[in-house]
Amino acid sequence: MKRLLLVSLLSLPCAVTALQASDDEPSMAYDEATLLPIRSPSLRPGPVEPRVNNLPGITALFLIGDDPRSHAWLQQRLPELQRLGAAGLVVNIESAAALQALRDRAPGLSLTPVPGDDLAQRLGLNRYPVLITATAIEQ
Repeated sequence: MKRLLLVSLLSLPCAVTALQASDDEPSMAYDEATLLPIRSPSLRPGPVEPRVNNLPGITALFLIGDDPRSHAWLQQRLPELQRLGAAGLVVNIESAAALQALRDRAPGLSLTPVPGDDLAQRLGLNRYPVLITATAIEQ
């Protein structure tokens, strides 16, 4: 079930952008800004105790927000996140400009705005930034 949720969350933006109208229908444009602001009330910046995780087969992903702690964490962990090909879920962000600023700090990484409350509850999280891999949850 956890794997299905993660796949669903990660594929949502792809599915929306992949929607193509047929030749005889007007094109449907995906405007990410309509998703904003994203707020995840059960998540806030703070320390995360590392722990073992058992989600075999998932792609590395991370949760961040638009806050000083997330910005510093992203800068510090950027080389590792790039090496892992980790997907970023931005769980608290107010505007398209703020999202673009985060993306500018993370070249080569995908950052998708998405509410994180359900995922956080399933993984027992209430703080971010956090890296989630098949074997660990860590900051």
